[in-house]
Amino acid sequence: MNKLLNKIGIKAKNALKDRLNTKIKNKVLQDYLKLIKQNKNKLINENKKDIKSAETKKLKKNFIKRLSLNEQKINSIIKSIKTISKFKDPVDFEIEKWKRPNGLKIKKVTIPIGVIGVIYESRPNVTADVSTLCFKSGNSVILRGGSEAYFSNKILANLFRKALQKNKINKNFVQFIDNKNRKLVDFMLSKMNSYIDVIIPRGGKNLVKKVQDLSSVPVIGHLEGICHTYIDKDINLKMAKRIVVNAKLRNTSICGATETLLIHKKNSKFINDILNELTKSGCVIYADRKIKKIYKGKSKLANAKIWSTEFLSAKISVKLVNNINEAINHVNKYGTMHTDAIITKNKVSAKYFIKNVKSSIAIHNSSTQFADGGEFGFGGEVGISTNKLPPRGPVGLSQLVSYKYEVYGSGQIRK
Repeated sequence: MNKLLNKIGIKAKNALKDRLNTKIKNKVLQDYLKLIKQNKNKLINENKKDIKSAETKKLKKNFIKRLSLNEQKINSIIKSIKTISKFKDPVDFEIEKWKRPNGLKIKKVTIPIGVIGVIYESRPNVTADVSTLCFKSGNSVILRGGSEAYFSNKILANLFRKALQKNKINKNFVQFIDNKNRKLVDFMLSKMNSYIDVIIPRGGKNLVKKVQDLSSVPVIGHLEGICHTYIDKDINLKMAKRIVVNAKLRNTSICGATETLLIHKKNSKFINDILNELTKSGCVIYADRKIKKIYKGKSKLANAKIWSTEFLSAKISVKLVNNINEAINHVNKYGTMHTDAIITKNKVSAKYFIKNVKSSIAIHNSSTQFADGGEFGFGGEVGISTNKLPPRGPVGLSQLVSYKYEVYGSGQIRK
């Protein structure tokens, strides 16, 4: 097992010796999407094996939904690859340049990070998105997908390797760990720091926590998405209701779903109106004592534990706040620096909220469910980062590079 992973690590580093120009990168991506189109039926058949296995294991319906591939999802993968291939190459981009009084010319230029290890669960589209983003940004990638999507991930990774081979490029720019043994993940995290430059986890809280606890290399990721929507004092009620329902219920299982609703006390008269919009769609309300006194429907009492809960289901915690500062303090205390939104007609309040919450994504008058690389126009993402150090938010093509300083002299020596 250790030999297998060390071999994969060596191959990933060796692949980086090939310096690729933009033209050849885009040609590989074009061939990859052609191969996906040609193998749609095969992809769906391989995916059926994963679904059958998941159903046999009696995995949850929403899990199986994330796992399944159909014509629409495959077209979405193709669209993502097409978009990324059209983006400007993020490697060897001159960020800035200047000249020192001694004549030295200094340039700050982007470079690939190196070898990226990605550990993920259930969603086969991650295989295609991550491979495409890593390759276009000049990185090699080691993929460790969840065993529940084994057949789907394997074919998507192998098609990328075929596209690389077709263009006489080292196929080990993309490697899929073809082994379901969970101990491989532990080894990958703790013993491969001489090969892997950064680890990116994509999955549930348990997976991400394990990665953060065990990894001996830097991690880009988020542990939880405890996202907030704050309804300020100056609002358009119709807009507020539409945004809140979408932010919570469009897809409850994603990390950008709103988990806590904060309402300014001046809008207490609208509480029943807003919460009824949620409950008629089957949402369970956890309310603080003030909300419970006002709200006429069913609710459970919220507490500190509830404020710190990522439900990932049709449940929401609701709190009445006295002012915008109380809302900001609540977000910064209980939030996870993922995505937080304010609904208000007051642009000054909007700016104040956005500048003072610690979130990696701060939103005005829109749904927290826009916390997504595709929705940001990145073509896709390898994940969302809530790290204080960059990258933060959706990690797309431009976030998968580092930089170096190039210094050009003409014989200068330091005194």
